[in-house]
Amino acid sequence: MAKSPWVRPMFDAIAPRYDTLNRLMSLGMDRGWRRRAVARALEDRPATILDAGAGTLDLSLEAWRSSAHSPRIIALDFAGEMLAHGMPRVRRAGADVAAVQGDALRLPLASGSVDAIVSAFLPRNLDSLPRAWRSFARVLRPGGVLVILEMAPVRTPVFRRLFRLYFHRWIPWMGRRISGHGAAYTWLPESVDDFPTAQELADQIEAAGFVDVRFRKHGLGAVAIHWARRS
Repeated sequence: MAKSPWVRPMFDAIAPRYDTLNRLMSLGMDRGWRRRAVARALEDRPATILDAGAGTLDLSLEAWRSSAHSPRIIALDFAGEMLAHGMPRVRRAGADVAAVQGDALRLPLASGSVDAIVSAFLPRNLDSLPRAWRSFARVLRPGGVLVILEMAPVRTPVFRRLFRLYFHRWIPWMGRRISGHGAAYTWLPESVDDFPTAQELADQIEAAGFVDVRFRKHGLGAVAIHWARRS
C-alpha cells in the first residue's frame, strides 16, 4: 500500500509542532545526530547539497551554519507546510537555501547536479527504498556523498523492551497531547518496527551502486547514520 497519500497530509498537519516534538522525543539528542550527519556531508566541501526530506529545514540550516565555504543548499520535501514553517528561520539566518516541494522518488533535478545528499528521518516514509536509492544516485555526481540519518530497529533484548515501551506508549501519548494528531505519532513506532536494520539498509545502498558504504549507530542503537559514495 502506498504511504504517500496519507503521509503527506499527516506531516502538513503536524508541521507547527514538529520541531518541539523532535526535541522532546529524542531528549534533545537529535541536534547532535544532525550535526554528525552534516559533518559527513561537508567533508569534501560540496558546492551543492540536497537536503532530501528537509521538513522544517533543521538539517539545511545546520549545513549552512557548519560550512566554511557557503554551499548552495536545495531543501526538498513533499509536505509544503513543513517547508513553509522552516523558511522564516532560513530568511532570518540569511542562508542560501532554496525550498522545493517535490518527491524524493522523482527528484526534480538534473542528473549529476549535486555534490552531496543529506537526509534525516526520510526513508521510513517512502513508498520504495530501492527507488529512493536510484533517485539519489541519478542526481549525485560520480564520487558524490550520500548521508542518511534514520531510526533503526533495536535488537538488544533488554533495551528493546524499554525502547518499545517508550516508543509505543509514551511517544503516541505525548504526540496527541502536543500536536493534537495522534495518528502521526502512532505511525512513528510502527514505521520503525517494519524498517530494515542498519546492516540491511547498508546492503540496500550498496546494491544500488554506491561504494564505501558505512554506518554508525547512536542513541543506544536506536538511530544510525549511513554514508556512502556514488560510484
